[in-house]
Amino acid sequence: MRLLRAVCTAVPRGARRCSGGTQNEVRVRFAPSPTGFLHLGGLRTALYNYLFAKKHGGSFILRLEDTDRSRLVPGAAEGIEDMLEWAGIPPDESPRKGGMFGPYEQSKRLNLYHEAIQTLLESGAAYRCFCTPQRLELLKKEALRNKETPRYDNRCRHLTPAQIQEKLSKNLPFVVRFQLVEGAQSFKDLIFGWNNHNVASIEGDPVILKGDGFPTYHLANVVDDHQMAVSHVLRGEEWLVSTAKHLLLYRALGWQPPSFAHLPLLLNKDGSKLSKRQGDIFIQHFAKSGYFPETLLDLISSCGSGFLGNQIGRTLPELIEQYDLEKVVNHSALIDLNNLPEYNKIHLSKRIENIESRAELVTKLQTLLQEKYKDVKFNKDYIERILILRKGHLCMLTDLLSPSYSYLWIRPSVHLKDLNSLSSEATEIGTMVVGILQNSHNDLNMETLGKELKLHLQHLKATKYNVSMKLLRRILSGMEAGPSVAEMILALGPQESIERIHSALSS
Repeated sequence: MRLLRAVCTAVPRGARRCSGGTQNEVRVRFAPSPTGFLHLGGLRTALYNYLFAKKHGGSFILRLEDTDRSRLVPGAAEGIEDMLEWAGIPPDESPRKGGMFGPYEQSKRLNLYHEAIQTLLESGAAYRCFCTPQRLELLKKEALRNKETPRYDNRCRHLTPAQIQEKLSKNLPFVVRFQLVEGAQSFKDLIFGWNNHNVASIEGDPVILKGDGFPTYHLANVVDDHQMAVSHVLRGEEWLVSTAKHLLLYRALGWQPPSFAHLPLLLNKDGSKLSKRQGDIFIQHFAKSGYFPETLLDLISSCGSGFLGNQIGRTLPELIEQYDLEKVVNHSALIDLNNLPEYNKIHLSKRIENIESRAELVTKLQTLLQEKYKDVKFNKDYIERILILRKGHLCMLTDLLSPSYSYLWIRPSVHLKDLNSLSSEATEIGTMVVGILQNSHNDLNMETLGKELKLHLQHLKATKYNVSMKLLRRILSGMEAGPSVAEMILALGPQESIERIHSALSS
């Protein structure tokens, strides 16, 4: 298989030892920054990594890139892992679960980065930069004034050992920069194909260790991917250009790089970028709104590529089976959140069809109903009957709490005078239906009940059949629109339906 190559087994610290092709363990990672909550773009990256790992019997790692201490959001780290578990794609190794390659937060791995920095300094591949923020800002302004791309001029690369020692003796603050070498290092991305970016010709030497002692992404992701024996890096295409820098770092450290696959961006349906300012792209929002995890995974996978066909309603096992990284195309995917209710309807129907998941829905709906209707008791068998009858009509479980379904839980107040305004035969119609139900011996289904109603009501002298149905719907639900009368009767049950008819005719 093209995507699987012989990878190197790793130990938590030190160099990786190559297995010589005898081991092909796939290890992938999802490495978000806990600077906010998990959003759709992040979930898609996590999903594609998870599917790739499970497709090939490998491991899915969650690593938190929390080295930018100024942007950390309290609770975001825990929230990210919570949402992965909620989505049904839990990591095999993570800050919460642990693992032999931990810790899984970069802020707790500083010794590994400092070891790599020391190696790069000693080999001359990196150097200390003492340039002040003021000088760097002047460089930037000068470049912009000349309509050039701002870049560092590599001034400190040329400091002599004596100059460096003099500055260190004065305790001058510094960062560590990686020395970019001329010449593009080509690599074959598993999605975008051959790439070759001569970064040294367009960029200045990048900072790899900040003044606060924390690494930048460029160094940290290379060190961590190596130390955690990551075999394949699946990340957003925004990192494609930076991969050339990362490969230079791998070469400078004497390490074998993983395979790279850069995932196309996930965009709004109008082609604009998903923004964290959009309150409706965070996974917590969808979870609180009542959407199912499989709904989000299905929508995300359907709007992109990498799967066989264009289906709706796929479960996670089906996504794993169909996933093929070689089928991922290199153009952006558009997501239309207006399709979510329809997707959720399909997955709600699937849950209703399954006995175990249907029981969970019944329990959940029972709890919601008790919260809404404090003093009313709800029978589980009755709730289950409602779910089965409404399968394919409900987008959300909470639809059943809307006013249009209140008749299922509380008896409407209907008066005979209102019914007489619809038909002078209101009492006759109600009495006729009571007779049908009393003689049914509880042996009714939608088809037979519908036929019985039509047989008895279509030949009334003064009332058309459709008006009879409107009148009965008013009796049963207090509304003029809604499910068919036959379904209403089956949902409420013959006894409750008879009592509602009697109550309306006697009021």
